[in-house]
Amino acid sequence: AILLEMEKNQITLDSLEKGIDNSAFSSLGEERLDEESVGPHVESEEKRGGRKGRLSSCCRKALQPAYKAKHFCKAHAKVLKIVVWMLLGSAYACYFIAACLLNFDRALALFIMTAVVVVFTCWSLFKKECGAKVLLLLSPIQKCFQKSWLCLKWLVWVALLGGLVTWLVLDTSRNPEQLISLAGFCFLVLFLFACSKHHGAVSWRAVFWGLGLEFLFGLFVLRTSPGVQAFQWLGDQIQIFLGYTKAGSSFVFGNTLIEEVFAFQTLPIVVFFSCVMSILYYLGAMQWLIVKISWLLQMTMGTTPTETLSVAGNIFVGQTEAPLLIRPYLADMTRSEIHAVMAGGFSTIAGSVMGAYISFGIDASSLIAASVMAAPCALAMSKLVYPEVEESKFKGKASIRLAHGEEQNILEAASNGAAASVGLVANIAANLIAFLAVLEFINAALRWLGEMVDIEGLSFQVICSYVLMPVAFLMGADWADSPLVAELLGIKIFLNEFVAYQQLATYKKNRLSGLEEWNGSQKQWISERAESITTFALCGFANLSSIGIMLGGLASMVPHRKGDMASVVLRALLTGICVSMLNACLAGLLHVPKELGDCVTFLSTTNFSSTSYTTYMCCKQLFASSVLENRTLSFMGPWASQANSVLCLMQCCGHYNHASCAG
Repeated sequence: AILLEMEKNQITLDSLEKGIDNSAFSSLGEERLDEESVGPHVESEEKRGGRKGRLSSCCRKALQPAYKAKHFCKAHAKVLKIVVWMLLGSAYACYFIAACLLNFDRALALFIMTAVVVVFTCWSLFKKECGAKVLLLLSPIQKCFQKSWLCLKWLVWVALLGGLVTWLVLDTSRNPEQLISLAGFCFLVLFLFACSKHHGAVSWRAVFWGLGLEFLFGLFVLRTSPGVQAFQWLGDQIQIFLGYTKAGSSFVFGNTLIEEVFAFQTLPIVVFFSCVMSILYYLGAMQWLIVKISWLLQMTMGTTPTETLSVAGNIFVGQTEAPLLIRPYLADMTRSEIHAVMAGGFSTIAGSVMGAYISFGIDASSLIAASVMAAPCALAMSKLVYPEVEESKFKGKASIRLAHGEEQNILEAASNGAAASVGLVANIAANLIAFLAVLEFINAALRWLGEMVDIEGLSFQVICSYVLMPVAFLMGADWADSPLVAELLGIKIFLNEFVAYQQLATYKKNRLSGLEEWNGSQKQWISERAESITTFALCGFANLSSIGIMLGGLASMVPHRKGDMASVVLRALLTGICVSMLNACLAGLLHVPKELGDCVTFLSTTNFSSTSYTTYMCCKQLFASSVLENRTLSFMGPWASQANSVLCLMQCCGHYNHASCAG
């Protein structure tokens, strides 16, 4: 009887929608149930139950509009979502149009970002809605291409090779020194092929496509006006963005410390950058970008999705963070794939430490370009050094699932990113203290040993400058700059790139401040071309100390593959070192010397209270144009007809030494 009565009074959505009280929760219903189940109650309990029933009924009546609204939203969720997106899109369109109309130059960055988002959004919608239909329509053309693909492939390769050779002949005829960089590039590729594990199993498709993508991207960034301007703008924006670090570090440490002490000036940038990267990962922006880059590499080079994703991730994150993207798949990867993952980690730098190098004064656009160019090159060279001879479980897979963070909201992501950087900051500081101290000890020991046989000034840097000098010259550095470039290469390989970039920043600062190139027998700075080459050559984690970091990070994820990892890590390190050098060769090949400009006008109008690189070069030109004979000073070239030539020469002599100044 009780069950029948409850079935009659059961809760239904219809009764809630119509606003009818459900008798199961009314005071009468409660009394009836109480009488049948428990028996008679005292009067106070009946009154209390009645009040509860009336309160429950009132609450239900009050909440009925909310229930109706919730049910309406659920029923029309798709329409409401479209309406909300349309409203937001309309609001942004109004803002975008207003910004462009008020000042288009100011809104150029907003215009470019909006255009990129619109293009990718439209492409995704088109692929989702019409992709299958378009593929079906194009299937006859695809079949036709497949039949004649062998002939077409060879025609395309011959055309590309012919175009490349023609371009190289025309381009290097103006700057013959570029041929040295080209020779260095070819030598490094042949050297890596000689070190290959399985010469007969090399996938030349992966090698040529990887090198081709590296070359095309380098050509776009270093030679074309849109590429140069885009990456220069991107580098400037990153420098502005990193400047916001000062707000936090000055509050914590004070202005005096962040202006005078290296640790408080540079290391907070690592914290800030790590926090931002964590937020971008939480929002899915980094995963989206990595997937797009890895898709391009995978489709062209024919590599597996696991190794490609890891190498693409290395553009933005470090050598131990990128493998986390493919952590579930590491256990089943082949040795060749593990080698590719390691080579990608050694060939690039993390975004967080990139911010620190930019703060030194290293060119931001060159660092970004070097990190992006390293991805296809690392994948190509890893397949040259350790070709695939096993059957990969991931071959033919269209995609794999990316690992995501466990953060619940954006604040937790920001906090976790900042907290995770503490270990990195401590590691950088500890390594700098240790390596600089060890370097000083090694130099002291070498000086002592050298003095025993009357060799003055023997040091680690001097040894590296002699041993690696041919390599520096092959990359494209002038013979006079090669010892300093070789010294920086040695510091990067045997210590770490952080110390090397610090020294490179010192050379760059000396050049820009207009110091003389030579101070006695010591060179104080290197040329712009050598600076660019060195920036690319140092851009990578390939140093001896990184071996332990790489093995420790990967072995913690898949302990049972530690033996396989240890067997390929040295080859991966060699590959990473050579990838950075290949990028440097390409930078030397594509470098365009900057025109000095009109030195007559510059020196006639400049203020000699301070010097700059342009001041030094123009004074050097003026010294070369002056002739001192029988204590009579005369000028040649554009300075011959200038009335203020002597005055400019006197001003230059106030800062620089030359034989003409003696007159």
